[in-house]
Amino acid sequence: MEGFAQFVPLILIFAIMYFLLIRPQQKKLKDHQKMVEALRRGDQVVTQGGLIGKVSKVKEDNEIEVELSEGVRVRVVKSTIAQVLNKTEPTEAT
Repeated sequence: MEGFAQFVPLILIFAIMYFLLIRPQQKKLKDHQKMVEALRRGDQVVTQGGLIGKVSKVKEDNEIEVELSEGVRVRVVKSTIAQVLNKTEPTEAT
């Protein structure tokens, strides 16, 4: 019984660390992955480098093409998108 009592504080510390650090980080990562998967042509995005542009093409190999200004397009790795500023509305097929 005394041996178990010595491990109780260690178990409590691990539980607190899990709920305060690990779990929120996993949720944030999951939300970011959903955002990246939902990227589509016309979305206005901010990269982690601070560049703001409009998605002009979504490529299959984990890249997108972002138009920074008229005629200036760069290839960007999807996971480096930090934020989506404006989502384009999906067009309804009629």
